[in-house]
Amino acid sequence: MRILGIESSCDETAAAVVEDGRRLLSNVVNSQIDIHAAYGGVVPEVAARSHLEVVNPVINKALRDAGCSWDDIDAIAVTYAPGLIGSLLIGTLAARTLAIIHHKPLYKIHHVEAHVYANFIIEQVREPEVSVEEAVTGMSSPVGQTPQTGKATRKEYSETDIPGSLILPAQQPTFPLLSLIVSGGHSQLVLFKNHGEYQLIGQTQDDAVGEAFDKVAKILGLPYPGGPAIAKAAASGDPHAFQLPIAKLQGEYDFSFSGLKTAVLRAVQRAVGKDFTFPSHELPALVNDELRRNMAASFQYTAIKTLVDKTVRAYDDFQPKSVVIAGGVAANQELRRQLSAALPIGIDYAPIQLCTDNAAMIAALGYYRAQIDPPCDPYDLEVQPSQSMSSVPLDQSALSRPHQAAQPQFSHDQPAQSNPTDHTAPAQLNINSAPANTNH
Repeated sequence: MRILGIESSCDETAAAVVEDGRRLLSNVVNSQIDIHAAYGGVVPEVAARSHLEVVNPVINKALRDAGCSWDDIDAIAVTYAPGLIGSLLIGTLAARTLAIIHHKPLYKIHHVEAHVYANFIIEQVREPEVSVEEAVTGMSSPVGQTPQTGKATRKEYSETDIPGSLILPAQQPTFPLLSLIVSGGHSQLVLFKNHGEYQLIGQTQDDAVGEAFDKVAKILGLPYPGGPAIAKAAASGDPHAFQLPIAKLQGEYDFSFSGLKTAVLRAVQRAVGKDFTFPSHELPALVNDELRRNMAASFQYTAIKTLVDKTVRAYDDFQPKSVVIAGGVAANQELRRQLSAALPIGIDYAPIQLCTDNAAMIAALGYYRAQIDPPCDPYDLEVQPSQSMSSVPLDQSALSRPHQAAQPQFSHDQPAQSNPTDHTAPAQLNINSAPANTNH
């Protein structure tokens, strides 16, 4: 079954074709990072307009890269939640229109859940060598030039997303599955019993870890996005130069990064000889390279240790067969290093290109959703910018060490089918509509 995935929840316009939820046929991503870097973050209106400019070329390129016509596509999957409302509208309107025109079933996909499914893509088709702009326009042009106008602009399509360049996991994760989902808008621990059957067991109580990376980077005078910038600076810094706090919370698997972010701010103010009243936006001019590297390393070490400690605790309590990490922060090498060292089981990490926002993960989850859910009506689909993954509350008092761990209730209203191709007893994804972590 070949699924066309479409993703536009934040500042990437993406389309991909995935076969049977595991085989990557194409993956096209248009990034707006250089547009928003000047503002230190994503500007929603600018993001939506940029999606509108490129969504059709991105989809057409994904189909061409996959060697598919519309007759070869069995269904369309599109991100409908959560994210920036203007960005979501562009992707869903494109998907709804295409589903109607080409008579294809349409599946709505939750973006955060989809991040986990980057780990289920284990096969790929190598594409022929071709310049990205030539593939889109049928003609070659200098990098940084728009072929239609010749005006200087960003390079529209990422060549790093050619499937042949990816190092994919050797095998798909096995259920029950523990997933650490970490990005600019989300920090969650989710326990999956099967496809569509999961329990949210922990989440951030304030800032997402990716948001903390961005804000600390701004304090240190590092560029946006903060994750890669801090990782690069931290590589030559001392992770123990500053003793930064790890929040203690009532929720056994919950996170908090607001206090850590404030601790960084106060430590930098002291280090440059200023008090707490000194404006944070004036700090970068006073931060020298040594302080910048050491604080980046200390912050990264502490933030990652926070994530790893809670993940290990959840692993000990629930003893899942597989552990995966997902989301943009999953590309962080320090996270991968610490987690691999702390867990007694091996982890097959998804390639970095599939950790950040992409449509391959949307198409992969679309395949599994097609086995358990009916398609949605393209005339009625609405975006849900603040929709979180649902959870049936765990009895925290019943939790103990591995052999006594509580059996969580899951958010699926039908028993999961052991055979993903069994279409019986379709089950609906139970979503909690209360806003949580709305930043994408």
